[in-house]
Amino acid sequence: MNDKMLDIMQRRGELCARISAQRGQLAQVSARFEKPLAIVDQGVNGVRYLRRHPLLVAGVAAIFAIRRGGVVGLVKRGFKLWRAYRSLSSFADKLNAK
Repeated sequence: MNDKMLDIMQRRGELCARISAQRGQLAQVSARFEKPLAIVDQGVNGVRYLRRHPLLVAGVAAIFAIRRGGVVGLVKRGFKLWRAYRSLSSFADKLNAK
């Protein structure tokens, strides 16, 4: 029984040393990805902000549309987008009905 316990303790020590080495390797690998992942994180936060503030996006889009084609151009584009949305929505409803 003592020999078996000694073997188990020795194996446990080897595994703990291996785990420690693997943790060090993982830390080195993850250090390389820290800056790129931080940039991606900022991008995700920006998208979340824009999704929480759709009026801000619509306002900026309206300003650009007005600068390009005036108010009439904005109304035309809005009407076209609305028609396209209705068309796609009805098409999606037909697909879901089947």
